[in-house]
Amino acid sequence: MILILGGTTEGRKAVEVLEEAGSTYYYSTKMGEQDITLHHGYRIDGGLDAESMHHFCSTHDIRLLIDAAHPFATLLHHTVASVAQQLGIPAIRYERIFPKREEDIEWIDDYTDIPHNIHTLLATTGVQSISKLKPLEEAGIKVYYRILERASSIALAHQQGATDRQLCFYEDPSQIPIAADAILLKESGASGGFPEKVAAARRQGMRIIVLKRPATPANFLCVNGPHGLRRAVEHLLPEFFPLKSGLTTGTYATAAAIAATLLLMKKERPKEVAVTMPNDEQIMVPVSYGDGFAYCIKEAGDDPDVTDGIEIRATVNMVGEKQGNPESLDNQDNPDSPEITIAGGVGVGRFTLPGFDYPPGEAAINKGPRAMICRNLHIIAPHTSLHVTIAVPDGSAIASRTFNPRLGIEGGISIIGVSGIVKPFSEEAFIDSIRKCMQVAKASGTDRVVINSGAKSERFVRAYYPDLPRQAFVEYGNYIGQTLMMAHELNIPNITLGVMLGKAVKLAAGNLDTHSRKSTMDKDFVQQMLHEAGCAIDISSITLARELWELIPQAKRQAFVQVVIRRCASYCQPLVPKESLTILLIDDEGNIHR
Repeated sequence: MILILGGTTEGRKAVEVLEEAGSTYYYSTKMGEQDITLHHGYRIDGGLDAESMHHFCSTHDIRLLIDAAHPFATLLHHTVASVAQQLGIPAIRYERIFPKREEDIEWIDDYTDIPHNIHTLLATTGVQSISKLKPLEEAGIKVYYRILERASSIALAHQQGATDRQLCFYEDPSQIPIAADAILLKESGASGGFPEKVAAARRQGMRIIVLKRPATPANFLCVNGPHGLRRAVEHLLPEFFPLKSGLTTGTYATAAAIAATLLLMKKERPKEVAVTMPNDEQIMVPVSYGDGFAYCIKEAGDDPDVTDGIEIRATVNMVGEKQGNPESLDNQDNPDSPEITIAGGVGVGRFTLPGFDYPPGEAAINKGPRAMICRNLHIIAPHTSLHVTIAVPDGSAIASRTFNPRLGIEGGISIIGVSGIVKPFSEEAFIDSIRKCMQVAKASGTDRVVINSGAKSERFVRAYYPDLPRQAFVEYGNYIGQTLMMAHELNIPNITLGVMLGKAVKLAAGNLDTHSRKSTMDKDFVQQMLHEAGCAIDISSITLARELWELIPQAKRQAFVQVVIRRCASYCQPLVPKESLTILLIDDEGNIHR
């Protein structure tokens, strides 16, 4: 069992991560005022001191603590760390993403460090800090306090000696309605609106004083985003998530590039490196080293990925040392910084068709991974021009078992990944691959795209349309509705849907996702369609829809086919309202009915 200490944005994100597991957990907040929905969790309201937290954990079989409280909730952090240590259970600190500390800001460690050469100060450090700021008033500084506009906060401010004229309330951190010489902020991180507060203060020419965040207890495992949290839970409490997540080839290529850069420039060989992900969080990735290169072994988790276990290698050279004519990519985060060039080595495929992020002839390293490599290398080598070569030693052999040949990527695998992480059996990942196939089909110039469920049905529909290019045939798996909507978005004028009877009877009943976990054959509905076709047969004994081909008399088959296709079209045609839709019903022998 897991106990989350929340009440913050990070607490809400932690809940979202744990909800994916479908396992039970507890969520604790001090005030009980956070609006949050728990489907698998139990809520606890009211603060937990060390004794009550120890008791709760002991009596509820808590085996992992997640501290997702505010960065300045120092007492709670130490309580969580202490209880975890006493009970011998791990603790995760879900930290915020903190921007780099800039030199034009005055950083202080304590309220007593606030300089006194200020006339007026706007303090945004919360109602609890008013008593700590009273000595500034005694020193002749006029202090305004920004607090939450609620009765309990106003009453607490009054108890600490603040007057109504000193109190101010505003919601938008980018707008400061008070004219003061200086502003006092807490280092509250990105989710606390810190960058917006700093920017607003700069616009008003205010002196910016920031209270540094407290140090994190040493026994916490720190993460600063949802991907890292899930991976930490999977490691510390493996049974909580039924399936394990993985990382994309793009993330591993980035990690290898970081390690190769550290090897080149600093002669360092860390066992793991921090990778900044597209969502700005950092995760640690294991790395290894060869002769002049670094590499990672991909772990796809429980996702059925043929690239699981492959070696992804990076070699990095100074630009003056690079050989050949590599493809280049300017760093999009900072176009004025030194250029980083990225090339594909052995086992990385090449684009041979239009429709991708880069033109034919370029290495099949997509835009997302390239940007992630550039961003991370500029963090560790901001003033250096580098040339990166990504290689996959077994890529050529594995490529034939991927979508690459269908997409027109030849010679190896592609380096992909948008989010950087692979969730097991990810619908999103599969749908993304369908979308890429549809884009390639559109770019091939064909005016007809034929969507089908898989290799077997595709073999039959390709024989039916022998003149169409290979790229015109796209597998939808079970996602018929999603694929049709993509066709509409891409303005593909003619769409053919090839479907075998097992999926067709589900589709005819309105199931646009035909996966067995989402829909099953409805015998009563099938019986109704048979009745419409004027076919009186008993189907109570069948278990598979394809058995219908043997049971339906030859003379009635076409009537039944027409009923099924008409029913399917009633759900499919609205998804492609401006396009011409043809539905082909395929039997097990490869005969096509329409």
